[in-house]
Amino acid sequence: MRNIVKWGLMGALLVLPFAVGVQAGDHAYVGAKKCKMCHKVQYNSWMNTKHAKATEVAKAGTKDRKFEASCLKCHATNSDEAMAGVQCEMCHGPGADYKKMSVMKDLEKAKANGLQVASQETCNGCHTGEGHSKKVVFKDQIKNKEAIHEFKNADLAKSMSGM
Repeated sequence: MRNIVKWGLMGALLVLPFAVGVQAGDHAYVGAKKCKMCHKVQYNSWMNTKHAKATEVAKAGTKDRKFEASCLKCHATNSDEAMAGVQCEMCHGPGADYKKMSVMKDLEKAKANGLQVASQETCNGCHTGEGHSKKVVFKDQIKNKEAIHEFKNADLAKSMSGM
């Protein structure tokens, strides 16, 4: 009987952090390859952008700037070198809870589950204009295929971001 109680408590301790995380509104990252399953055009065009290569560029460093872990805040998704580059979720939020087609088809439901619509504020998180980060104007970047992925409808993207 004691063993059953002991194992029950251990099981509860293992499950509790996950239950609390879900209740707190935390969302998990899934990685760009998961997004690719439905967003092939965007993924393939993103692969050719500077954002996709941001981690490798930072790691290469320059004569003035050496790579350090703090670079990952802007040069890797979730500040995680394993999620190299500025992937989908860096701008659109962690996708575990909105990746299902049934959620993605409903914009409000997707937002309620963690989807972020990219905006000027999103870009400002890294593109501060200080140091080596270049200030950018989001609405000017919508059609810049060197900077961000191709949109199915660039005009819709502008309207969704409040421009």
